[in-house]
Amino acid sequence: MKKTLSAITLATALSLAASASWAAEKVNIGVPSWTGAQAIAHLLKTVVETRIGGEAGLVPGNNATIFQGMDQGKGDIDVHPDVWLPNQESFTKKYVDGAGTVTLSSNPYEGNQGFCVSKKFGEANSITDIADLGRPDVAGKMDSDGNGKGEMWIGAPGWASANVNEVKVRDYGLLDFVEPVRAEESVKTARVKDSIAKNEGYAFYCYKPHAIWYMFDVKMLSEPKYDPANYKMVQPSDSPDWYAKSKVATKDALKNVQIAWSNSLKGRSPAIAEFFERFNLTADDVSSFAFEISGKGRDPADVAKEWVEANSSRVDSWLGL
Repeated sequence: MKKTLSAITLATALSLAASASWAAEKVNIGVPSWTGAQAIAHLLKTVVETRIGGEAGLVPGNNATIFQGMDQGKGDIDVHPDVWLPNQESFTKKYVDGAGTVTLSSNPYEGNQGFCVSKKFGEANSITDIADLGRPDVAGKMDSDGNGKGEMWIGAPGWASANVNEVKVRDYGLLDFVEPVRAEESVKTARVKDSIAKNEGYAFYCYKPHAIWYMFDVKMLSEPKYDPANYKMVQPSDSPDWYAKSKVATKDALKNVQIAWSNSLKGRSPAIAEFFERFNLTADDVSSFAFEISGKGRDPADVAKEWVEANSSRVDSWLGL
């Protein structure tokens, strides 16, 4: 009887120890401002909490803040859910290649970016190429504040892509006709909806994957074919004279988009780190998430939970099951 009780006590102790170790898995996920990143962040959180049994926090921040947090390795921010390369290459060169404090996933999905107008506005004014935005008749129809220049949204504050687009507006010779505007993405979405409803002109930075393709009838304008010789981008994190030192007179190359995480996470939460190593999505997955959130106004947490429940076999593969 004594041996039996001892065996039960030992088994219980081992079980509790294992449970405590499992429950100790923790991660703080950085959340940039664009919808796709928010969707992926909530998906990572849901898998960590519902399938790994760990704890996951969400920490809003821009690219610089998130990469700095991962570099410090203290657990304040452990993950960037949506790293676009080469847009954020200055950060990956510094922290992945240089300092060696951040790991970049080897399972990217493909992204594309450019500038868009509504199909109706484009067809009515024969707008097919980025150069068409520099026509006085087109720029005049995009001028909502009467300052003589048409507004074009180039991205949100803190976005590396917004810096690229600011240089593009200059190097495409559009500054005399177009005013580059930085604002949160929700402002852009509202302006696109309003311009279509009022039959007004508007141009904006657009990218795939994104909910915009499900929400409105829009078209991406053509640009000069990607040419590395005409694409020399210096980010503000590299130099205070980034704008003067940069030259971007060509379309961006197709993007590789993946997650990144602090190297310190493997020692603190190995099961979560192994999950991140296997994690992968498609561009269609992300567009669908983004549409549910920004197009239908659903809670990102609800969208993530619903997706995890409906795609258990894919989640199993991420967990090595």
